[in-house]
Amino acid sequence: MRKFTMAALIACASFQAVWAQDDLIQKIAHQGSDKKAGYVFIPEADIEALPVKNQGSSGTCWSYASTSFVESEMIRLGKQPVDISEMYTVRMVYIDKAERYIRLHGYLNFAQGGALPDVMYVIKKYGAMPADAYQGLNYGTDINKHGEMEAALKGFLDGVIKNLNGSLSTSWKTAFEAILDAYLGPVPATFTYKGKSYNPRSFADEVVGINPDDYVQLTSFTHFDAYARCQVEVPDNWLWGDSYNVPLSEMTPTIDHALKAGYSISWATDVSEKGFSWKNGIAVVPAVPFSQMSKEDYPLIFEIPHDQLTVTPEVRQKAYDNYETQDDHGMQITGLAKDQKGNKFYIVKNSWGTDRQGAVQRAGYLHASEAFVQYKTISFLLHKDALPKGLKKKLNL
Repeated sequence: MRKFTMAALIACASFQAVWAQDDLIQKIAHQGSDKKAGYVFIPEADIEALPVKNQGSSGTCWSYASTSFVESEMIRLGKQPVDISEMYTVRMVYIDKAERYIRLHGYLNFAQGGALPDVMYVIKKYGAMPADAYQGLNYGTDINKHGEMEAALKGFLDGVIKNLNGSLSTSWKTAFEAILDAYLGPVPATFTYKGKSYNPRSFADEVVGINPDDYVQLTSFTHFDAYARCQVEVPDNWLWGDSYNVPLSEMTPTIDHALKAGYSISWATDVSEKGFSWKNGIAVVPAVPFSQMSKEDYPLIFEIPHDQLTVTPEVRQKAYDNYETQDDHGMQITGLAKDQKGNKFYIVKNSWGTDRQGAVQRAGYLHASEAFVQYKTISFLLHKDALPKGLKKKLNL
């Protein structure tokens, strides 16, 4: 996933509603009292997280989502939370991704995107750093802007793959890391945190203090066997990391169970949707097809409660197979709420800054409906103890 600007609204698939479409359109268009009140959300679970960050013009949402998730895990475990460096993780991923890209002769997606478990991968293999010790801003801007760096890194690797010398030199990796040094800055061998000296390994072990092996990623698609390990087939899964495939009937109940027990979720989803509005802080999948809405009716889906699509495994799978569901953004789910009509929504922490507040009345957050989460979830990462006991047994965890 690599979303780094507000997604352009694209046409979604038309859905066959289970009731008369004209009647539903009229219901949306004439709920005047609801429109006046707007959405009213009543929280049912609200998990603590550190302040919202801004990933800037970088496709590093995966790092921001899972890093924020780790910070919340520290709080849950009774630790003093740390503002962890997303860019240290990004740098270390680039190094290992480059090696794989070279070995595969360029037949790997080499870009800014990554997968949710990449943060756990880096913590386990390399460690972690506080944001103050590694900001990754060594190129003259105050926020991330990675387009030039990505082009420089990939262009260099493509030159190595051409292999004009007849064999790879012993210095290509050193030269590659020099580009990372130029843009993100060299990684300090040691740094000071609260008066004590650490390196990335000791900081991850002693301060962050989570066990990366305690976390699992789940998904839900019909082309994989239920309760089996699988590899989600999206370009940014460069590590070919495993997920556990669960039926749709158990996907959102698992998320609900985790949130009610105090566990947050790192969430990979698709925000290139007409039903996703960062401006309004709302993500929905209305039962009425967008193709049947007038220009006047469309804005109302972000202003008033309305009937939503009944998501089935088949509907979800079709959207994935037809490229209508893309792995383009990662965020953290931090809570549950209901609107004034009793509809379930998820409280979601984004990484696009705090300049927009929306209906959630919390800057940098949004509300995603249950239907949106069911329909547009690619995968989600959570602690294995957050799983319902029955599901944990089925997955042999």
